[in-house]
Amino acid sequence: MAEPEFTATGVRIGRRLRSLTRAGQVRIADGRLELLTSYGTEIDSAPVQAVRAGKPWFAPEDHALAEVNGTRYRLTLGEREPAPGQAGPPTVRRFIEAVRGAAGRRARD
Repeated sequence: MAEPEFTATGVRIGRRLRSLTRAGQVRIADGRLELLTSYGTEIDSAPVQAVRAGKPWFAPEDHALAEVNGTRYRLTLGEREPAPGQAGPPTVRRFIEAVRGAAGRRARD
């Protein structure tokens, strides 16, 4: 298995008004996006070419939307403050760039 292209932990993942997990994980590896619970159970996954990611203009800067297999998920990537001595949480911009970059790279392969 190759090194993940993007990983974020401590992510709040929700669908509509329902919260699925408050400390989930988002991972992009081997051309696949995975949404996982805090226990590592898969919520949803799909090839990155089938994933749409974006940022709603009306949401706070740490929120993103991801459409995976026709289901829209609300992701909060920077909810918690980083522990002392650790880097800050991944940004929404990095997540969106990773989805688009992985999709473009797989389309060319």
